[in-house]
Amino acid sequence: MLEVHHATVFFTGRVQGVGFRYQTLQVAKEFDVSGYVQNLADGRVQLEAEGAWNEVRDFVEAVKERMIGYIRKVEQTEGKRAPQFRGFSMR
Repeated sequence: MLEVHHATVFFTGRVQGVGFRYQTLQVAKEFDVSGYVQNLADGRVQLEAEGAWNEVRDFVEAVKERMIGYIRKVEQTEGKRAPQFRGFSMR
């Protein structure tokens, strides 16, 4: 089975109510990635992204750069797995 690079990223800081999800959706259009971004009840934002390793890496870095003033902490895990997403969405 085909595998893709996958990253789960949790952003902590002033990341809700500031357009974080919308900006992430806009950045995703610049990369060949699939997945989603969503607000969590605990105030964090969760990002799930999959695709080629360099696309996922560059996408996550671009989100960090775009939202640098709002992020206090980033927790990220990565690995390989079968593709689970089609397109990129905001939940």
